[in-house]
Amino acid sequence: MNCPHAEAAQAGRNTGVITIDPMVQDLDGETVRLRDAGALARIDLLGVPAWTVTRHAEARQLLVDPRLVKDIDAWGLWQSGVVTRAWPLIGMIDAGRSMFTVDGSEHRRLRTKTSQALTPRRLEAIRPDIEKFTEELLDALDAAQGEDGVVDLKAVFAQPLPMKVVGMLMGVDESQHAMLTRQYKAFFSMLTPQEERLALLAELDVFYADLVREKTARPTDDLTSALILAEEGGEPLTEEEVVGNLKAMVAAGHETTIGLVLNAVRALLAHPGQLRKVLDGEIGWDAVIEETLRWDTPTTHLLMRFATEDMAVGDEVIRKGEGVVISYRAIGRDFEQHGPDADAFDITRPTRNRHMTFGHGPHICPGAALSRVEAGIALPALFARFPGLRLAVPDEEITKLPVMTQNDMAAFPVLLG
Repeated sequence: MNCPHAEAAQAGRNTGVITIDPMVQDLDGETVRLRDAGALARIDLLGVPAWTVTRHAEARQLLVDPRLVKDIDAWGLWQSGVVTRAWPLIGMIDAGRSMFTVDGSEHRRLRTKTSQALTPRRLEAIRPDIEKFTEELLDALDAAQGEDGVVDLKAVFAQPLPMKVVGMLMGVDESQHAMLTRQYKAFFSMLTPQEERLALLAELDVFYADLVREKTARPTDDLTSALILAEEGGEPLTEEEVVGNLKAMVAAGHETTIGLVLNAVRALLAHPGQLRKVLDGEIGWDAVIEETLRWDTPTTHLLMRFATEDMAVGDEVIRKGEGVVISYRAIGRDFEQHGPDADAFDITRPTRNRHMTFGHGPHICPGAALSRVEAGIALPALFARFPGLRLAVPDEEITKLPVMTQNDMAAFPVLLG
């Protein structure tokens, strides 16, 4: 893929630089190369150099270090003009002001209401809605089988379920769900021209701004209204801040769960002995969810944090102004954390819960519990309805979407039984 940042690319080309493949043609191989490169690895992101952290211990250290910030203005390549809005990944870093792009007290201010809306009590209250959505989509899955019995589990089940849930939480009308799914899919895809991607971002800004104005005039019991309405004595969020939070939350809230559900199904179908243990009640679905999150993370690379001063990490030094990516898939397969068989899927693994797939520290994903609840409802219901579920094609024919940050499949064709 051509990139307009040859100067940046040249700056990052030295021995040991690993190029992150935008087409995601060999994710397992890339994961191994990153892990084998050491705790910190130099990478090339579409012609732009950066560091990535690939080990559990170092990631825990860096994710709580206040010298690594989300503020893009701390990035040397951005300040110098080497990286511009023409870079295809810029929208994942410079996506407007939200809890995902600020630090410290401002981050806490922007995050508080989202966290309050996703408490365990609130999640239990919406459990019946998630169960209802799940049953409706299982009916749709049954009805969608072709003459050959094949149906796309992603398109009919795993993709619409989290969009329904996050749409309900945000107060987004269901008639808009298909549009949002298309917009986000195009935004993340490396096949989308950058001009079109920037236009999509602008369209999403308009959509969410209209939603915010509607909820400001007529607030209801949803997260959008909660973000708008200030606590007594508190400082209200600006329209830009509410829009930024919504835009990022909808993206994170549905993309992560799609990957979690599909990766869990794929892993279980490839390990029938472990599936049998779950179906026989020998081990719980929570073990499946946590081992999937560790072994085949929904997020492969999280972009990006920036060093505000020189930082020594082991034998390496991250220089002031350099960018740092968190490579969660490599971190999840860290031998030091999970043992010499870290590359194996094993729901009985003692360390399955000790992963950082949803992050660590102040910026830990606020929707982590929601994703677990959705998967904890969807997976047992799917296998209870279709105990003979199996792949309709050989596993090696399942292809990844060309998305550098998300571990997503183009389609997941199955036979229901």
